[in-house]
Amino acid sequence: MAGTLNKVMLIGHLGDEVKMHYFDDKNSIGRFPVATNESYTNKKTGEKITTTEWHNVVVRNKLAEICEKYLTKGDKVYCEGRIKTRQWEGEDGVKRYSTEIHVVDMTFLSTKRELGNTPSQPVSQPKNVENQNVVEENDDLPF
Repeated sequence: MAGTLNKVMLIGHLGDEVKMHYFDDKNSIGRFPVATNESYTNKKTGEKITTTEWHNVVVRNKLAEICEKYLTKGDKVYCEGRIKTRQWEGEDGVKRYSTEIHVVDMTFLSTKRELGNTPSQPVSQPKNVENQNVVEENDDLPF
């Protein structure tokens, strides 16, 4: 294979509310943790074991604002994006690292605010945020 690929797909539950940061140039960034679970049965004891993995999710601009408006802790989401690792030096002089999932496409699978009222809708990071108008649809179609 000649190229490389950095792609992540997650289905999980929000572990906290979306934390927003706004910048002077009308850009914004939202951060929230997403939990994914894996279950298996221990063959020796027959005990069902569930492990949880936490992912630091980052969304930007219009997608961040949509997430802040509609998502709350516990909601189930599908996220698609790429892995990025940040490095910084702490106040104590020690290098610190953080691995994040930078999301570009997202689908709300279940939200507490609208559970059962509307079908899940895919939400994507707009390519050109300056000229992008967000249109919310509210149709009564059963599919």
